[in-house]
Amino acid sequence: MKVDATIREIAERIKSGEELPDSYIDSLLKDTRSGVQRLARSYLKKREAKQREQERIQRMWHFERTYRKQGYQLIAGVDEAGRGPLAGPVVAAAVILPEGFDAEGLNDSKKLSLDERESLREKIQRDATAIGVGIVDHHYIDQHNILQATYEAMRRAVAELSPAPEYLLLDAVQVPGLKIPQHPIVKGDALSHSIAAASIIAKTVRDRWMKEVDEIYPHYGFRKNMGYGTPDHLAALDRWGACPIHRTSFAPVEKRYEKK
Repeated sequence: MKVDATIREIAERIKSGEELPDSYIDSLLKDTRSGVQRLARSYLKKREAKQREQERIQRMWHFERTYRKQGYQLIAGVDEAGRGPLAGPVVAAAVILPEGFDAEGLNDSKKLSLDERESLREKIQRDATAIGVGIVDHHYIDQHNILQATYEAMRRAVAELSPAPEYLLLDAVQVPGLKIPQHPIVKGDALSHSIAAASIIAKTVRDRWMKEVDEIYPHYGFRKNMGYGTPDHLAALDRWGACPIHRTSFAPVEKRYEKK
């Protein structure tokens, strides 16, 4: 059996992005030309991947849909970036997404490339109902510990939201000192679009901060390591000691700080 079209014509039709009927794909799979069969299999693979992505997108609206049914309309996702690094602030973001937000590609910031994060950041900033950012510096971290600093960054981010949220979805934590009802979700940045959006904003804000401070303290490679304890960063600490933005309460810094 052979479809009445050249391989090039079939490839162009598949490339056009139109939804092809199953009967046509079946005929391509039965075509005697191996090149046509490969095109059909490739099309099916991409279609299945697209379907899985659409299913993932719908699943990640589960918590937002649940609480909207309960009467909450302004639902904020809250997440942080920078709990683990040896230097710099911890940054939290709170994001309220509108019900019709285009969530294509939205995911946990750690699973995205730099370009994907930047593209999504632009979309979130353009289309979100509200965005709040809270930044807590290394002094607060050293004085109160990283968990309390994270809570404070989240409180500041939520306080920046206008309009104010009616309900909060958070990544694995429940923040004390907030009167707004909240729901902690383990691995929430992979299960809620609102939390995923917050993770992207927090990550991109902190990364930009670290890149700017790299120009002030160039010995530590902050532009690349974002303050995390990479081998090169630890080697720089051994050589230069801690700089003014290092977290001296963190063991790898404390040991080297005492030496100096």
